[in-house]
Amino acid sequence: MSAIRLLVLGAVRQHGRAHGYQVRGDLEYWGAHEWSNAKPGSIYHALKQLARQGLLHAHETAPSTAGGPPRTEYEMTDSGTEEYFRLLRESLTSYGQKPDVLSAALGFMVDLDRAEALALLGERVRAIGEWRRSVTEYYTPEGGPGQLGHIGEIMDFWVHSADSGAEWTRGLIARIEGGAYTFAGEGEPFLGILADGEPNPYATGTPHPGDRD
Repeated sequence: MSAIRLLVLGAVRQHGRAHGYQVRGDLEYWGAHEWSNAKPGSIYHALKQLARQGLLHAHETAPSTAGGPPRTEYEMTDSGTEEYFRLLRESLTSYGQKPDVLSAALGFMVDLDRAEALALLGERVRAIGEWRRSVTEYYTPEGGPGQLGHIGEIMDFWVHSADSGAEWTRGLIARIEGGAYTFAGEGEPFLGILADGEPNPYATGTPHPGDRD
């Protein structure tokens, strides 16, 4: 799975209706351009592709008063909402995804209700445990990586990564069980989006043509 689809759909959903520069600004504000493939070109490409697939509806706005091209604003369709929640749930539970996929899901997990988020994260811990058990059928961490020669360092790295991932997820579960964060149905969650016109301290460059007046 690519994180860009979840990131772009989620960013549009947070605004209700957003143009490309808003989506890009929010994702850069999250630092997504550092930990995922959410680079400017990928974001604009994803917006157009999602619109072609019927997951976003593209609205052409009036040309700018300065004579620039019309700005395209995007809005989620019903199919887009279904795809968004499917990706979000899958990204929270599946182990073996790239870290950017989990990172994207963590940014939107408050769109779920608290009980469901806890259940999905619990499933993630179980998936990590199953993966670890399958690996340790032929690799024993206690024996040290040298048992497989220097190649054993690869497996040792992945087993340690799984262990730390499970420990971190259990910590997140405990924080959520303790009342951390505002989930769906509990009030207004923290979204972490930029207000229209608010300067972005993490911007990587100039706007895409037609993205703003």
